[in-house]
Amino acid sequence: MMNTAKISEPISGDKACQTRARAALPLLVRQAEAGAPIFYSDLAEELGMPNPRNLNYVLGSIGQSLERLSKAWKSKVPPIQCLVVNKNTGLPGEGIGWFLVKKEDFASLPLRQKRAIVEAELQHVFLYPRWQEVLEALDLEPTTSDFTAFVKKSAGGFGGGESEEHKALKAYVAQNPKVVSLGANTPQGTTEHPLPSGDCLDVSFRDNKVWVAAEVKSLISAEADIVRGLYQCVKYRAVMEAVLLSESRPQNARALLVLESKLPPSLISLRNMLGVEVVEGVSPRNG
Repeated sequence: MMNTAKISEPISGDKACQTRARAALPLLVRQAEAGAPIFYSDLAEELGMPNPRNLNYVLGSIGQSLERLSKAWKSKVPPIQCLVVNKNTGLPGEGIGWFLVKKEDFASLPLRQKRAIVEAELQHVFLYPRWQEVLEALDLEPTTSDFTAFVKKSAGGFGGGESEEHKALKAYVAQNPKVVSLGANTPQGTTEHPLPSGDCLDVSFRDNKVWVAAEVKSLISAEADIVRGLYQCVKYRAVMEAVLLSESRPQNARALLVLESKLPPSLISLRNMLGVEVVEGVSPRNG
């Protein structure tokens, strides 16, 4: 069957995929300038698309437009659509291969080779200095998100001691590694795991291959506390990677936010911009 990337049409036009492509590209430029990939499901949510699978034609349309722009400029524009990755594999869809390797079949390559190709291209995307010019050339406005008010509100005091709701959620997550997409054979996590920065991880799962931290927010957590949680995940991930580096271990670390509630719609863009994985609707009462 013909590759989705090959049969997609450029970004101009009135088809649904083209309209969505024009909405998606400024969001991808935001992600590129933030140095953060984005999951298919998260981009679909921000675009108001119920089915992330429909992004294939949207991203193919973006890819075709960037190919055309590259020819017009006589200068390669990196395939920004490779920022959109699968939550399970961390890789973009197979259609990206047509924009990356051309003569080879990306789908048939070994996983390690796929990762190497994508990682190299991601660096080109992150370092490319002309994304704003790309938007201008395609008559698109950059996305604007000002979270100053959220940040100021969340920078206040942390309130009193730990609530019983927070303790219960923390214990539940530690006892259920599946909540953070770890296998059934994963040992239970530890709570209040200390970091050399002086911070403590709510829950820590660690073995020889991966280190996963979960920052948990219970049902009673206010919006400002959830904002704090997003920024805490950014900090913890950086510290965890520094610890692994100092131990001469592979830097395979994840720090994610686990919510008993749903992420407020007002914070979806911030989550995506910061590149934080959020797991919603986790409750000890469901266990």
